Amino acid sequence: MQNVTDRTSNPFDMQPPCESFVPGYGDANADFHVVGDHPGIHGGADTGVPFTGTLAGDRLRDALAAAGLLDADGEPVDTFLSYLHMCVPDGAPTQADYTELEPFFDAELRAITAHVLLPVGERATRHVLANYTAIHPDEVDLTEAHATELRGSGWLVVPALDPAEWTDSEESRYVAALRDLRETDYHREADLGRFLVGPEPYTVR
Repeated sequence: MQNVTDRTSNPFDMQPPCESFVPGYGDANADFHVVGDHPGIHGGADTGVPFTGTLAGDRLRDALAAAGLLDADGEPVDTFLSYLHMCVPDGAPTQADYTELEPFFDAELRAITAHVLLPVGERATRHVLANYTAIHPDEVDLTEAHATELRGSGWLVVPALDPAEWTDSEESRYVAALRDLRETDYHREADLGRFLVGPEPYTVR
């Protein structure tokens, strides 16, 4: 199923309760959804594009480009980029701030319906695991789970340590994991054709 929009920036016209925010950016029909924390950490306040203008954001983009998820111009390829907390914060967001913005992130994630979630950093990883898989986040050590495939119900998840803290080895592992994953059948679909009349499959995300 394809979405009806080809808009790259804020394709679903999210309007969070703040004057300055960094909306989701990329392919609205993406198979890969990169999930960051907020613009104060991962960037984009000046450009309106997630993961730009900070050490963590730029290093992540370099890794995504090396893995084939960004093109030579830095544009997403079958990939969508967004934040848990899309508002540009004045200081560190509180838990109440994250809770207020959660419905916007959730609506965007479910509209994209990517097959693979790529959470970046501790908070994004814990949120994704708690809300979109059957894996309890307390069971996962992010240092060990970095660049590994976690198969919960619904989505395939490949978490990453925060790029600002990557060693060269951790960066290489992440790039290699994404390259390898793109060579596999990572699609998460169910065939409901058995419930219908006729031989044709009916797959849904």
